[in-house]
Amino acid sequence: ELLEMVSKGGGENAILRHTQRNKKLFVRERLKLLLDDEPFLELSPLAGLSLPYGDVAAAGCLTGIGKICGVWCVFTANDATVKGGTIYPIGVKKQLRAQEIALQNRLCSVYLVDSGGAFLPLQSELFPDKLHGGRVFYNEAIMSAMRIPQVAVVCGSCVAGGAYLPTMAEEAVIIDKIGTLFLAGPPLVKAATGEDVCPEDLGGARLHSKVSGCSDHFASSEKEAYECIRNVISTLNYDPLPEEVVEHDSPLFSSDELLGLAPQDYRCTLPVKLILSRLMDGSRFQEFKANYGTTLVTGFGHVEGHLVGVVANNGELSHDASLKGSHFIQLCSQRSIPILFFQNTAPHTAQPTSISQAHSNRLKAQASMMAAVACAAVPKITIVIGGCYGNESYVMCGRSFSPNFLFLWPNARVALVDPRHFSTVPQAGDSDCTGDESELKHLKEKLEEESSAFYSSARLWDDGVILPQNTRKV
Repeated sequence: ELLEMVSKGGGENAILRHTQRNKKLFVRERLKLLLDDEPFLELSPLAGLSLPYGDVAAAGCLTGIGKICGVWCVFTANDATVKGGTIYPIGVKKQLRAQEIALQNRLCSVYLVDSGGAFLPLQSELFPDKLHGGRVFYNEAIMSAMRIPQVAVVCGSCVAGGAYLPTMAEEAVIIDKIGTLFLAGPPLVKAATGEDVCPEDLGGARLHSKVSGCSDHFASSEKEAYECIRNVISTLNYDPLPEEVVEHDSPLFSSDELLGLAPQDYRCTLPVKLILSRLMDGSRFQEFKANYGTTLVTGFGHVEGHLVGVVANNGELSHDASLKGSHFIQLCSQRSIPILFFQNTAPHTAQPTSISQAHSNRLKAQASMMAAVACAAVPKITIVIGGCYGNESYVMCGRSFSPNFLFLWPNARVALVDPRHFSTVPQAGDSDCTGDESELKHLKEKLEEESSAFYSSARLWDDGVILPQNTRKV
């Protein structure tokens, strides 16, 4: 339901104003013309969900990965039906994440610009810091130096600092009558100089194609613009991922059964191999150290023909399980095999003094596995299939350990602690127990809300909530 709501952008009235009054295509129609005729992966579609300043689509831009003329690309496309495409803090964060993916995976970047620029009342959250708006242009320069191509289409307003986005790209297309590019629009010119000037004369397609040279290609229509950018991409001589069609088997068991296997609680005793048998090609899995540290399952298999190493929680991450994980991750790194992490971590619990030595040993072993995860020079993809709690989430390549991608199932929980651990029973004889219990109840409710998969995805702590049955495809 949420994804369906997001797909409607700013709503029916905003789409009508955008398409009929302003004569522009809706952002998803633009993507149909731009991308090859096959599915694309939309990144963090729920970013902005229920944030204080916004609605479900407050990010005001779509980001994703798809093929253009057979070349894998990362795209960022402003959705002007959401507050005129104005850039909010979550929108900046989303753009920066798309660029990070392009940098890390050496993917061509495509920008579809249709934005009114930064939302000025939130300028302190958009402009001054290292990972605010200006970082977008820094990243563009770094990608150019790394010979990662970037192209842009000006398909609406392109104002203020945003004007550097297409001008720093290798090639840019601007669309007649609807594309405008300037540092300050006509209202600011009027306020500063008293001069009346129309958008076309100030920064329209003909001006930038004939006079300023800011645009490399003039398009008389949106359809022509996306044909032009496809032609540009076909001449980049850039295909860093030559792909072979690999024959592969489907799992022996239906992936739809994952809906019934998705853990509602990390404490469940469901063996994780039941989940793996519905994800791996032919349900084949070559387990590593099967009888040692059994609360972590490690081994090799294929997903859609691609060899991967699998590291999957199967209970509390013990000393032995952590040592096994370190060993296996080092093997994958040595053999250049990508690693898939399946997270269902147990939250940290207080340990009685009598087992403090064992607890210390486990901490040391987990620290060793953390180092192995951080230093493994292979692609890492993390799927949170249940709980993502505390220090074990780091050991299992959570967001702070920079996996190439991190996705959540809808049942996932992301938190430092599990609120279900807290006792609501006050200590006997405590005169202040009523206040303590009320405070604890409030804290539990707050943690419960903040640990949901949707709360996480709204803040871009992941790359999207995905349905369990779509995991192989994603």
